[in-house]
Amino acid sequence: MSPEQQAQRIEEKRDARKAQAFDADSWKPKTALGKKVKNKEITSIDEILGSGIRILEPEIVDILLPDLTPELLMIGQAKGKFGGGQRRTFRQTQKKTAEGNKPSFGTLVVIGNSNGYLGLGRGKSKETVPAREKAVRTAKLNITKVLRGCGSWQCYCKTQHSIPFKVEGKCGSSIIKLMPAPKGTGLRTASECSKLLAAAGIKDVWSKTLGSTRTTVNLVTACFTALKKLNTTKIKPQTAEGLGIVAGSKTAELQTAH
Repeated sequence: MSPEQQAQRIEEKRDARKAQAFDADSWKPKTALGKKVKNKEITSIDEILGSGIRILEPEIVDILLPDLTPELLMIGQAKGKFGGGQRRTFRQTQKKTAEGNKPSFGTLVVIGNSNGYLGLGRGKSKETVPAREKAVRTAKLNITKVLRGCGSWQCYCKTQHSIPFKVEGKCGSSIIKLMPAPKGTGLRTASECSKLLAAAGIKDVWSKTLGSTRTTVNLVTACFTALKKLNTTKIKPQTAEGLGIVAGSKTAELQTAH
């Protein structure tokens, strides 16, 4: 392990300790939603996501979903001949000015509890630590619940190991199609998309990609868009029961069509 990777591991562990040591008593909310959460008028994240209210304070998610785990995605690449550099979590860019080169670091963070809740955030700064903190904060603000179920005709086990039906997401020129798969298939997607699906609690999925998929940021964002599209589909109660569909970690918040 290189010294840079060791330093990065130490920083990640330090940030994880800070997240675990969040003190709700010292938090001073600025929004009406934050005040309701601190006063325990709202005790479930499903109440917020179901009402469509926008979350503007990451501390709300820290209180209602304390078991979220952040993970950095490999979107950067070290210098190497013919593009053969090692993959890295930070994407470095430079801006040329009269005073010299000004580097900046961008990163992409996925946050989830492996039980139906998922968030994705991107951060950019002149240093790596602020960029990672921005990405984690943005991921918490973009938290959403993911529909899980068994939509594969080869399985039909009514457990929440896959997605209930086929869905498609697009970002830029990257298009990804996610399809239900039977138990034991695994995550047949790109490595970074697999991290996204695993953070949501999905274990078996088939995928098909179209367009330009070399840009990891666009591909992962397209995958996140596809998972969010699952929430916009109205499902009949008998269909939800037959496929074992769960929205987040509960079935009460399903949007059904009669």
